[in-house]
Amino acid sequence: MRILVVDDEKLLVKGIKFNLENEGYHVDAAFDGSEAVELARGGDYDLIILDVMMPELDGLEACMRIREFSTVPIIMLTARSEDMDKVIGFEYGADDYITKPFNILELKARVRALLRRSALVSNVVGAVITVGHIMLDTEKRIAKKSDQPVELTVKEFDVFELLAKNPGRVYGRETLLNIVWGYEYQGDIRTVDVHIRRLREKLEENPAEPEYIMTKWGIGYYVKG
Repeated sequence: MRILVVDDEKLLVKGIKFNLENEGYHVDAAFDGSEAVELARGGDYDLIILDVMMPELDGLEACMRIREFSTVPIIMLTARSEDMDKVIGFEYGADDYITKPFNILELKARVRALLRRSALVSNVVGAVITVGHIMLDTEKRIAKKSDQPVELTVKEFDVFELLAKNPGRVYGRETLLNIVWGYEYQGDIRTVDVHIRRLREKLEENPAEPEYIMTKWGIGYYVKG
């Protein structure tokens, strides 16, 4: 796994690089946003850790430019903690956000989780997923049941997309919360059950006896391949 760490604080980059390399990752370093974009364009990275405040080109602008040619997972680093800053980061294309100063153990946990999430959804070629009479276009964010359009909420779409891309794989409620809603979600774990019920009502021919959106009792949910 190759990771690019970008921050103008060279001592911080050195520390992150040392700790991630001890975890077995190959780590490259950069110290400004322009360099980050060029390395991302030419390198085959599995994840980028990108500081917000940098010379030449700030992290938000660098993130936006990288998103023009790459879907590589990006974790933003910032010294600010306001919720609006996080929202802006996500709108620019960031996948996760961590506020300085941070515990290196937390950063390593976020790296592992984001790489795991990326791997879970990387085995589908093309934008269209078909599960029986259900069709999902992941680029246009369109769902159809027996060729008829179905309106799904953002999270309903995300949940079904994850399950459909990994048929037969059972996901527990906590795992689904971490992947779809994120680590910082503080809501009720039963949110997952509600979304599964709504998906069955919208996509299954008989929600009471689902054919595709299945329950593994005591463990979690999966889509039958």
